[in-house]
Amino acid sequence: MYFRRSSLTLLLIVFVVVGAVPFLVARAWPQSSPEPWTAVQTVQPADLAKELGGQSAPTVLFVGFERLYNAGRIKGAQFHGVGNSAEGLAEVRKWAEPLPRLTNLVIYCGCCPMGKCPNIRPVFSMLHDMGFTKFRVLILPTSFAVDWAEAGLPFDHGR
Repeated sequence: MYFRRSSLTLLLIVFVVVGAVPFLVARAWPQSSPEPWTAVQTVQPADLAKELGGQSAPTVLFVGFERLYNAGRIKGAQFHGVGNSAEGLAEVRKWAEPLPRLTNLVIYCGCCPMGKCPNIRPVFSMLHDMGFTKFRVLILPTSFAVDWAEAGLPFDHGR
């Protein structure tokens, strides 16, 4: 009887430990959270460059640091605040508020590798929450300098 009870206890302990392993692994090595946008809500640099020359060119909004905007930006891009501060988000909101929710918008930053960018996600989430439905994120995996300027795509050089 003792052998059977201790075997059952051991079996129970094994099940508990095995069941806890995925939870413990997830806590020890958290996965990066998925981006707030879908693939349909993105645009690649070369594709945006083609769109900029067309009749239905999107409004392009730079959401990075103003000094980077002043140093060089996509032709026609606007700046209305940096995305990583409450003040900057309020400026972007004020600019976006009167726009039709179907406005064709593209937002971008390019200050650093996109996975670490502090600016793009807050603006994306805010525009989404405001009800915009036709806006996209420009995918700049490394930076604006590398993924746009060095790729030979058109940009304005400073003020």
